[in-house]
Order: sequence, then structure tokens, then C-alpha cells
Amino acid sequence: MRKRLPFQLLFLLAGAFFLHLTVQAQDASRYAIIPKPVKLTPAKGEFTLTSKTKLILGSSVPELKTATDFLVNLVESSAGYKMEYGTQAKKNTIAFTLDNTISNEEGYRLEVTTKKITVAAKTPKGAFLAIQTLRQLLPTTIETKNSGQKSFKIPAVSIEDAPRFAYRGMMLDVARHFQPIDFVKKYIDLLAFYKINTFHFHLTEDQGWRIEIKKYPKLQEIAAWRNETKVGHRRETEKGYDGKRHGGYYTQEELKDLVKYAQNRFITVIPEIEMPGHSMAALAAYPELGCKDTTYQVAGTWGVFKDIYCPNEVTFKFLEDVLTEVMAIFPSKYIHIGGDEAPKDVWKQSARAQEVMQREGLKDEHELQSYFIQRMEKFLNAKGRAIIGWDEILEGGLAPNATVMSWRGEKGGIAAAKQRHDVIMTPNSHLYFDHYQTKQGIKNEPLAIGGFLPLDKVYSYNPVPKSLTPEEAKHVLGVQANLWSEYIPTKEHAEHMAFPRACALAEVAWTPVESKDYTDFISRLEQNLKRLDNLKVNYSTYFREQPAPALTTAGGM
Repeated sequence: MRKRLPFQLLFLLAGAFFLHLTVQAQDASRYAIIPKPVKLTPAKGEFTLTSKTKLILGSSVPELKTATDFLVNLVESSAGYKMEYGTQAKKNTIAFTLDNTISNEEGYRLEVTTKKITVAAKTPKGAFLAIQTLRQLLPTTIETKNSGQKSFKIPAVSIEDAPRFAYRGMMLDVARHFQPIDFVKKYIDLLAFYKINTFHFHLTEDQGWRIEIKKYPKLQEIAAWRNETKVGHRRETEKGYDGKRHGGYYTQEELKDLVKYAQNRFITVIPEIEMPGHSMAALAAYPELGCKDTTYQVAGTWGVFKDIYCPNEVTFKFLEDVLTEVMAIFPSKYIHIGGDEAPKDVWKQSARAQEVMQREGLKDEHELQSYFIQRMEKFLNAKGRAIIGWDEILEGGLAPNATVMSWRGEKGGIAAAKQRHDVIMTPNSHLYFDHYQTKQGIKNEPLAIGGFLPLDKVYSYNPVPKSLTPEEAKHVLGVQANLWSEYIPTKEHAEHMAFPRACALAEVAWTPVESKDYTDFISRLEQNLKRLDNLKVNYSTYFREQPAPALTTAGGM
């Protein structure tokens, strides 16, 4: 016979449960940090930051000043005064030190008491990430320029933190729709805010070429511009074209400045130069790069085009010249070379392509693409760089040192990891932010490419597939979300699609699986969005219309 619990005990248990929920809600409000730290211990009281608060760097001044100057500039923008650096003091200070006992390169410890704040980090990058946490503990007015507020209360707390993954990325496609450089900087600012450390910059496409290449001026004169753009979705053939010229490009000086801007926020910029497919814009400027004796047009609609680079010496010389100028701008270890959606029809019909296959002993056009990618990899490896390619680069044989970006689900990533190649997970099922955010999609939202990707589905993703062994899983470097811009013509629309889904991505990339909880995330997000209000980010609120998922913890797909 089952014994019933005494009423008093049930009452006490219910009380304890609701007290736990109340405390959890209070913590979410008091410590609305995204991504959620690995370990956070609440404490009583507050530290008050004023014009008299001093920054203490000790012997680490040169290494840490880039990070701490970010805090100085943040406070000055809001409060109007410039925090000063001082010598060691016992109270009203924010002290930073480098600590080699912290194991993770981006790890940090943050201690806030009523008298002082102390930050210990393994590297300057870790110190910068600690400042982003401190920033999210400050009142939301810290994000408002000339707020009029002179003092800022920071809740006491003890935090020990480090990321789950070393690679935490967001991509922005400016090739389909060009975006001004100021918006790209704002995008980078927001990535830094959420501890996303890699900006994947998609610069070339069928619809536009966005980077100045001095050796090939027609890329600026012709490839950077299309005569018109398809109206509505590409399936809606009856709507025609808008008849408006669209385009633009970034000068090399603008891009060098952007790289420096990102470096000051400890973000790596990875440029993408698409090959062999998605190359109509380049072919329009230099038709000799194609396999046909014809002219080409910069595409004004979306989709996959059959005309691609011809795999001959003229093309390889062009791409090597382009990548030489790209490497002079972007110091990143990785250069993304695309490799996706490259139909082989023109290669099958081209005598030049078939000659290369015969010469190299290649059995089919998939091996020809592998030869193409490996040629470019050898060139970049010789310059001290490495390549990333979309998962199609697995077809025909993977380049020896390539890192695979798995977008067509996880299958490509799993195959690459099992071959002991590094992988970045970016499946379109969970991390394509050009998808609709509600089930009603096209009826209620601005035009999107299709699909349905609500906030909770992004949050649920676990980048390490269960089918990988622990040793194979080490090759999963991290995770990235992609913002393709076929149907995203404006910066406001881009923000609407990226946020708050990027907030969920940040937690997927940073927070241990066992610490994730969607209900808790939403509580922190609602507080955190007040900061995005002050930063004038046009984020989506569709997540508020979605029913809560049955399970609040995430641990896989």
C-alpha cells in the first residue's frame, strides 16, 4: 500500500519549490547575463561605479589596455567622464590581472564586492570577455549615449567562466544585398556583446562582388553592381524585377579599418571568396574565367546558377591574385573558399575542363572540384593560411588540411570529423537565420527564404553529434549561424532576423549543455533586450508568441 505524504510536508515541499522559482527569477533579473556563465554565485550588496573609481592594471598595462579601454569608452559615452587608471588601492577600484593558472585561453574570474571589483583572466581576450559580463551587470543605461547618469550600481557576485567552444561564429552575407560599413561595425559590436568571437564575412556571390581588388578593377566597375533585383520570392515569376541598380563594394582601406575595429573587440574576421560556384558576378567582369566563349551578367535573382569558374590556369591565376590581396587585408588563420552548390554541367561540356581531368587522371567532375579546391588550399597553405569550405568540399576527396563547415545538416560534419578533419557545425535546420520565425511565416512576417526556425529550436541545438566518439568530437571546433541576405535588403531587416536568435546561439556556443535551461534563458533575455532597446537594435519579438517547449533543457537535436 502506497503511503501518502503528510499534508504539512506537501505544503513545505510546495513552498520550497515556489521559493526556488522566486529566487531563480530574482537571479535572472539581477544577473541577466547572456551567455550564461559556467559558475555564478550570487552575493549581497552592490558596488557603485563613479567618476572616482580607478582602474588598476598592475604590471599588465600593455597587454590589457585594449580590453580595459573598451570599458573606459563605454562609461565615458554614457556618463560623460573618463575613468582613470591608478595604482593599487583597497577600495573603489576595478583591478585586472593576468593569471596563468586559468586553463582556458578565454577563461576569466570576476568578483564583485561592495568595495571593489577584481578580474583575473588567462589572456587579454579573457579580460575583454569579463568586461562584457561586467557590462551586462551594469544598469541598462550604460548603453545610452549621454544618459545623464553619473553612478552605476553593479550587483555583488562571484563568477568563474570559460567558453564551451573556441569557435563561436556569425556570418553576414553582404553580397546579395550590400550593407554600409557602419552597419557591419554595429553587427560586430553586437557579436562582441554576446561573446561571439568570429565574424564570417561573405563577400562574393552571383549577385555582387563586394571587395576591392586593385589588380582587377572590373570587379569594382562591373561585378559590384547588378542592373535590377527580383521582386518578391524567386518562385513568384509574375512579379518581375524592380528595375533599380543595386550594389557597392568596400575599399581595401575600409576593410583594413574594419579588421582593426574587430581586433579591438577580440573578434576574428574570416573573409569568404566563393569558388568554383556562385561566381556569376566575377564572370560578368572577366568572362574568360568561364568555360564558355560568351558574356555573362551579374545575377538579379536568387538560386544556383550553372555557370561557374572554369578549372584552368587562367582562373587559378586570377584567384591566386585575388587571394593575395585578400590576405594582405585579413590576417585570419582561415580563408573561406566556399565550395558549395557548384553544378558540374559546364565542366562536362567543356573541352578545357575535360583536358584538365585527363591530364590529372580524375575520374569524374566531383574529383575535378576536389582538384580545384586542393589547388587553392596548397596556395593558401604555402602562405601560412588554412581553408574552410562548405561541406560539398567532401565530394571527390577532401583537401588535406581543410576545415569543413557543415550546413546541409550534420552528415558532412560527422564524416569530416571521422576523417580527423576539423569541423564547424552550422546546420540549416537550426542555424540559418534567414528562415521564418513563426509557423505562419509568410502571412505574418517580412519576406524570407522559407523554413521555420523559432528561438527555442536554435537554443536546443547541441553541436556535438552523439554518433561521434570523444576523440572524434574534439574535431568539432565550434558552431556558427548564417544570415543569408537574398530577402534581407535593409539593416533593420537584418537585425530583425539575427536577434534574439543570435543570443540563443551565444548560449549554445558558450554554456555547458547541463547548465542550459530555456525558461531561465527567456527570463534573462527579457531583461537583456532592454539593452538592445538602448542600442537601437530592431530585434524580433516573435518568440513571445511561441508556446513554451515541453522540455526546457537542451542536450541534442
